[in-house]
Amino acid sequence: MSNPTDDLVERVANGDAEALAEFLVARRLALLSFIEHRLGAALRSKIEPDDIFQETSAEAVRSLPEAPLAGRDPFSWLCQIAERRIIDAHRRFFGSQKRNAARERALDAPRPGEERGGLIDLLIASMTSASQAFSRDQRQQRLLSAMEALSAEQRDALRLRYLEGRSSKEIGAQLGKSDGAVRVLLTRSLQKLRETLGEE
Repeated sequence: MSNPTDDLVERVANGDAEALAEFLVARRLALLSFIEHRLGAALRSKIEPDDIFQETSAEAVRSLPEAPLAGRDPFSWLCQIAERRIIDAHRRFFGSQKRNAARERALDAPRPGEERGGLIDLLIASMTSASQAFSRDQRQQRLLSAMEALSAEQRDALRLRYLEGRSSKEIGAQLGKSDGAVRVLLTRSLQKLRETLGEE
């Protein structure tokens, strides 16, 4: 006898919008938890997790016919959409604001053990640009693929450091890690991206 959940997943993978609606209801709390975990304190003061959930649901319904869901858990696909909506929200609320000059210098200045240059600029572009506009050449596409291969924790650390300009100590407080552990996490994540891009 087949598992009802398996049947629902299969229907979603086959592009059934009603099945997607059922799946969203069934996984609502899990997806909200995912969103809550990834909303930074500054963004959380501007938008509610439920707003991101609603935007994610709407985008999922729109993109379902073209979604590559064969053999894939729809929940991971929804999480990727939610991450994009969170990045878009950050751009919407903070991207147009004038930054304090000292903060701008602090964000652009390399920290000990970190480099500022092509990879970091490319990384920031990948987190602040629409994917279609960003993916213009093979190097950018390889970076996006490499980002997908990183763990959620690695992506969170990179987003907090390079998009939100957080210090390693602030990132550690949010991720429950020591300052040193965050520095190691960032270094290893950047090294993995460099290796993917062939930048030694």
